[in-house]
Order: sequence, then C-alpha cells, then structure tokens
Amino acid sequence: MGLNRRVGLIQGLRYQGGSPMIAWILHRISGLGILVLVGFHVLASFFMQQTGSDLATNINIIYESWAFQIVIAFLVLFHAMNGFRVAVQDLWPKTQMYQREALWLQWLVFAPVYGLTVFFLVQRGLSGG
Repeated sequence: MGLNRRVGLIQGLRYQGGSPMIAWILHRISGLGILVLVGFHVLASFFMQQTGSDLATNINIIYESWAFQIVIAFLVLFHAMNGFRVAVQDLWPKTQMYQREALWLQWLVFAPVYGLTVFFLVQRGLSGG
C-alpha cells in the first residue's frame, strides 16, 4: 500500500505544517529580502558615485523612508533571531525537543524589540527627522 500521490490543487495548497514551518518559510523569505535589498543598495551607491543618476537618488529616497525602514527592520531582526535559535539548536541537539518552546521564546523577545524599533522609526518619521 503506497502513498496516494493524486492530490488536488486545493489539498496541495492547504497548509499543514506548524509554527516551525512558518518560521522556516519566514527565515528564507527574510534572507532573500535582505539579499535583494543589499544588492539594490550596492547598485544605487555605485551609480550615485559613478554617474550621479536620478535613479540612484530615487532608490536612496526610498531607502531613507521610515515606512521602508520598518520592513527592513522586520527582515533583519527576524532573520537574526531565528538564525540564532537555529544555531543554538544545532549546537545543542537536545534542545530540538523544545523547538516549539524556543519559537515562543523567540517571538516573546522579537515582539518588544521590533515594537520599540517601529515606535522610534514612526516617531522619527512623523517628526520630520
């Protein structure tokens, strides 16, 4: 008796993982996001120094907006904290039994740190600084 590999579209799209799988997906997305953002930043810096183009100026204006920095803060903070959790669990394999608890701890640390970051970014953005 083998596995039934005939899965419909709706069944295939239904998520059946859990919080570890969501953290895995967010870790990959945040890593790719950071890679793309750093790449655009390097290109903008290159074009700004070499040609002084308006494209580079516009990209830098987007990077300096407080709304965009909120997204960058999420990507960097989540990726760093999740990477730290994964590294701890790789170095001490017995902690893998407590993966869900480690995820809860990660979110309990992440929420106030990110909340304060967003608070200060919005405060600075609204004050015009």
